[in-house]
Amino acid sequence: MIPFRPADGRPVVWRDGFGTRFTVFVDTEEEFDWRAPFRHDGWGVSAVAALPAAHARMAAMGVESCYLVDYPIATDPAAIDALRAVAAHGHATIGAQLHPWVNPPFDEALSSYSSFAGNLPPALEAAKLDRLTAALTAITGTAPTVYRAGRYGLGPNTLGLLAARGYALDSSMRARYDYGAQGGPDYRGIGNDAFHTGPDGAIVELPLTTVFTGRLRRAGQPLYRAAGRVPRGRGLLARSGMLHRVALTPEDMPLPDVLEAVRVAVGEGVRVLNFAYHSPSLVPGHTPYVRDAADLAAFWRWWDAVLGLLDRLGVRAASSDDILAAA
Repeated sequence: MIPFRPADGRPVVWRDGFGTRFTVFVDTEEEFDWRAPFRHDGWGVSAVAALPAAHARMAAMGVESCYLVDYPIATDPAAIDALRAVAAHGHATIGAQLHPWVNPPFDEALSSYSSFAGNLPPALEAAKLDRLTAALTAITGTAPTVYRAGRYGLGPNTLGLLAARGYALDSSMRARYDYGAQGGPDYRGIGNDAFHTGPDGAIVELPLTTVFTGRLRRAGQPLYRAAGRVPRGRGLLARSGMLHRVALTPEDMPLPDVLEAVRVAVGEGVRVLNFAYHSPSLVPGHTPYVRDAADLAAFWRWWDAVLGLLDRLGVRAASSDDILAAA
């Protein structure tokens, strides 16, 4: 499924003086078994207790974080307290993230296909979005304006539903990734630049940044796609330093590769570098990326190094409000 074709968008022309900036979006969600089938229950929210301290640490390093909150977090009293503490600290925006399998109403059959909210019937996708929006509005007193579909699952109706509810910024498109094999969207044609989309261009789309590095990086997506048809082809290209697809996240992306990707992105003129991670990674044992205390220490070393490089390159933080004002 290709929910958006690049030719349909209008590139953002940034306000004078905006410069090159970076954002950090946090998928603020429940803990669950990533290997198990989708289910309506069986999740926890204990890891969100780590959010206030983590936010203070990031804010002290100059980061403006946007927390994309899903329904289990938005409706749990202890999690709500943690979110309010984060908001009170400042340097934070609370947005929405829709995980349809844990977001009522539950009128769909659970499957990989239905886990992408954009695949749901429009009325059901709208009903789930309304429940989530109402819960988040009750927490902060204002309706959220930033959205991410869980599993990056935009569909043909999603942007219209968002615009009708006052959302202004979407970050569901993961540049250069394809989820078609699981029944999800294909973003291989999406680059890293922000653009206006949705009804009358009402939505600013800020894709998650993905950079090709290596000696053959200018061949980019066509070569990466061709290598995927050869057993271990992509791994061979990466290990040989020829071509590596690097997403800007501390989760499963080695630090040296990301540092090179940042340099390449800045050198290529990407105006907003969009970083992301999942909130359960703040506590060992809840994601495949942070399994123990050593992984958590590496997570924070990753951020120290990446933020240090951004500072040396003159890339400043931007909040979602900064993005919308400058676009």
